[in-house]
Amino acid sequence: MDVNQLALLRELAERGSVTEVAYALGKTPSAVSQQLRTLQRQMGTVLVERVGRGVRLTDAGHALAESSVRVATAIAEAEATWSAFQGGASGTVRMAIFYSAAELLVPGLLTRMRAHPGISLEISDRDVSQDDFAALTSDFDVVVAHRSDDVLPPDRERLSVIPLLREPLDVALPLDHELASRSRVSPTDVIHEDWIGVPLDFPLDRVLQAMSAQAGITARVVHRTTHLPLTEKLVAAGHGVALLPRHTSLERASGRYVLLPLTDLRAGRRIEILMRPDRAARRAVGLVLDELVAEAAHARGEDATARNSE
Repeated sequence: MDVNQLALLRELAERGSVTEVAYALGKTPSAVSQQLRTLQRQMGTVLVERVGRGVRLTDAGHALAESSVRVATAIAEAEATWSAFQGGASGTVRMAIFYSAAELLVPGLLTRMRAHPGISLEISDRDVSQDDFAALTSDFDVVVAHRSDDVLPPDRERLSVIPLLREPLDVALPLDHELASRSRVSPTDVIHEDWIGVPLDFPLDRVLQAMSAQAGITARVVHRTTHLPLTEKLVAAGHGVALLPRHTSLERASGRYVLLPLTDLRAGRRIEILMRPDRAARRAVGLVLDELVAEAAHARGEDATARNSE
């Protein structure tokens, strides 16, 4: 049984089509199909069946795909042990991170990574709905995701999940707003305002929906963007109010707008790392994770000596 052929079943299970698998692995669709047929002959059973114009895994195919995860993880763990024995780590680690978390974490992370010159960290911006971050783990070693408090997105059962921090969400108001002198506000105090929001079903939008439900008034969203600096400029110029993540926006708020905590509603977002288990086992990835967890603790004003310190 060829380990690389076995891995194709996993890729097909996660990506859904031979074409997508071929594109991700830099192969032709015909080459992928040929390898799958070879594996079927070796196993003596049907692993992939045609459905319409596409294919899907049979029960036997899914069973082998699950086994490929354990095989890949065991190999990665063995390689990590050998790397540690040799006293170093090297390689490329690909990380996807959404914009505001990148603002908060990436500058300090890159500074910390200077202690690991053998590791090349490639960082890409990816800001998607909280339900769509899990799919990114097929293409990235480390995915920094967000989710709402008390909401667990789907498709995470087979992933390694490491919490980084919980970031409170505050209401941003212009300096001359009539409520700006308060120490905090309630949903009913501000729900009637014009809102600068984010795309539907992002964590900040879910909190705004909860505010609407509590106040009994639908929030009037006049602009939606994932670009927090733009949101801050719109608020500062008096074009609306917004929910903003406290740790990310607090430094820029001074002299431009005010950030007020919400009362009567738990408002926050969870920032987490999602990974395939085999990629999490890589020593180079592990070192990136250690530094990322440490930087997240620094953002909270804490010290971190181990993962899962939240």
